[in-house]
Amino acid sequence: MNDASAPRVGKWRFWDQFGLRGPGFPADGVLRLAPEELAAAAAEFAEGRQLGGPAWQEFEKLFDASALEMSKALLDIAAQPMFQAAVAWQNRAVLKSGIEPFLKWEPELGKRPSMARQREEFVAQYWQRFCVKNDTIGFFGPVGWGSWDDSVRGVEFDHEDDGLIAEQNVYFASWAIDALARTVSDDPAVREWVAPTRMPFVRILGDEIAVPGLRPRAVDPVQRRVLELCDGVRPARDLQRELGAGVDVAAVLDGLVKRRWIVWQLEVPADTYPERRLREILDRIGDPALRDPALARLGVLEAGRDRVRASLGDPAALTAAMEALENDFTELTQTAAQRQKGQGTSTSRAVIYSDSRRSTRVRLGTDLLDALGPLDLLLSSANWVTSTLTEHVREHMRGIFDKQAAKAGQSTLDLSTLWFACIGMTHGEAVADATDIHRLFCKHWESILQPAPGARRVRLTSAEIADRVREAFGETGHQWSTARYACPDMMVVADDADAVNRGDYEVAIGEMHIAMNTLGASLFVHQHPDRAELLSLIDADHPTPRLMPLQPKASRARLSLRTRYALVRDQDYNVALADASADPERARTVASADVRVEDRDGELVAVLPDGAVFDVIDVFSQAMTVLALDLFRIVPADADYFPRVTIDRMVVTRETWRFEPSTMDFANEKSEARRYVRARQWRESLGLPRFVFVVSPTEPRPFYVDFDSPVYVNIFAKAVRRLVRDDPSGRVTISEMLPSPEQTWLTDGTGNRYTSELRFVAVDDTQERTR
Repeated sequence: MNDASAPRVGKWRFWDQFGLRGPGFPADGVLRLAPEELAAAAAEFAEGRQLGGPAWQEFEKLFDASALEMSKALLDIAAQPMFQAAVAWQNRAVLKSGIEPFLKWEPELGKRPSMARQREEFVAQYWQRFCVKNDTIGFFGPVGWGSWDDSVRGVEFDHEDDGLIAEQNVYFASWAIDALARTVSDDPAVREWVAPTRMPFVRILGDEIAVPGLRPRAVDPVQRRVLELCDGVRPARDLQRELGAGVDVAAVLDGLVKRRWIVWQLEVPADTYPERRLREILDRIGDPALRDPALARLGVLEAGRDRVRASLGDPAALTAAMEALENDFTELTQTAAQRQKGQGTSTSRAVIYSDSRRSTRVRLGTDLLDALGPLDLLLSSANWVTSTLTEHVREHMRGIFDKQAAKAGQSTLDLSTLWFACIGMTHGEAVADATDIHRLFCKHWESILQPAPGARRVRLTSAEIADRVREAFGETGHQWSTARYACPDMMVVADDADAVNRGDYEVAIGEMHIAMNTLGASLFVHQHPDRAELLSLIDADHPTPRLMPLQPKASRARLSLRTRYALVRDQDYNVALADASADPERARTVASADVRVEDRDGELVAVLPDGAVFDVIDVFSQAMTVLALDLFRIVPADADYFPRVTIDRMVVTRETWRFEPSTMDFANEKSEARRYVRARQWRESLGLPRFVFVVSPTEPRPFYVDFDSPVYVNIFAKAVRRLVRDDPSGRVTISEMLPSPEQTWLTDGTGNRYTSELRFVAVDDTQERTR
């Protein structure tokens, strides 16, 4: 589709390509763990009915029989090769510590020791993630793609084959290749072949060197000349040859390293394929006695990765190949092959990771755009969030600029000085602003939706609330360029594809990713069959070059190599801010110290060395997006209850409850049968649905609970007990699962049905027109 015929909702233009997210195991897998006969028997024990007497004794017998069958089902699940392979990618160690011992157990009626129950819960926890969580990771969360098609009504599927996966790839984590690069750099003989790189915030001012926050330091002409030559391209031996025998270049470089003005080690630019970049660097070493051993070490890791790739369908061979690769890695780098969770960054903890492409492609008819109509109102409120945040940050930035410029006695600043001076603001005042903005955002939406006290379902039309939305959120001002994007995750609530095609469906919004284009992330881009198609969409969004901050490889934010933006064009500018991870050979990468910040007509702009001018707010786009990530949440964080709200045919909030753990006494029940029934009584007394997702402060991620399933009730109860122990003041958030595991329209080539969500890219064209 061209831009004129692109799908639209109000002022928002949609990409004709969209992401399809869904798990790699069929949704009905979790229903195997919910015995219908047991649930029906438990329903006889209504709220307040005593759990005793002959009827209860009969129920206990049924519970024991059901528990035996469930144990067998979980053993069958654990024995599946694909389940074991999925667990291996998540945490290979637990295959030996958890899965293998579990598979040796032979369940008997009425005999389920504590360790066996723990292992059952372990399998069930992974199983719910693999069956009903729309993750995007590995073959158990493959990346799917779809497109809008005017010739289609409803939904149609194109299957490359009958299997789930069209292509599975294995990648090195960047930290692992960096570790190998460091071992090569440690050889003193290699250093003369390594190109030193000036840190991007270091400025050369005549015979002085300036870095943000410190007084300029004098340097002699030799130091200055060496620093000028540190461009990340010319190796130290070339610098020595240019400056002659009278200058000890290595000694000067060592001095510059100690001052942290340069980096003099093998630096692998951030890339989805870091091993290829390292190979390019090593190939430039002119001495075979140094180059060949280094390439051989890299070759060992590449061969290990290839063995992993060749073993993808065989769990035993896969785990052996992974273990061998990690042993080789540790031996070559003297570095642990697994990083601890939360160790400094959000990147992969393992040496390698996997991503896959789904074989099913979806085509949507544009008739579904009618159901997406309320997005125009929702995205208008998202624009208010980002616009208001922009106003606050601009105000803070202006104050910091004026203060720093006055301190320097200048009317302009270099970008590095402004950037470092603003770091505290982005982690302080701007965070407080974001909190206030979200609080007001929730109040605005409460006044718009006007849910009646005690109402569990709120149904509105776009026409009813359009004026309220405009009154609450008004017109938005100019923002940073990335804020033109929003990526809603939409779920189609339908019994099957035929129901969609009949028009018998609703849509439900999942997460709303604002101020970012998530389909530009590496994990999506490199699982697309034609990256050029995605770049052509970027060209439509941005006809002129963009200014983009260079994302560091090591980041504590929720940004990693997999989520790193990968749709940067040759004409776009990257500005390196604080680290030396830029690709020195990329033409349009500029150092922050070489960019001037000026006031032009009351607006701060960044003036690049070639004269290109951009709004300086774009330099802060990554920090701004991090601030905005969680701001589109209509349900207030402190609300005890919020109803399901439907606008036209779109569910915009799911029914949500928050509880203190002390209100869930069933969690402390010792008897599994009593715990199961009491949990159901508790659910029924509150009117909770059968299928829910639970969020707890002490759990790493949301998890699925089916109140008809004893094992998922046990997992829920254990999470409640853990919360009481670790965070007594914390609260459990429960939201209805919508669609449920029974409402699945996505199928593979053999008819298996999966939960799913569609990730759209919406672009606000009006922002581009005002630039």
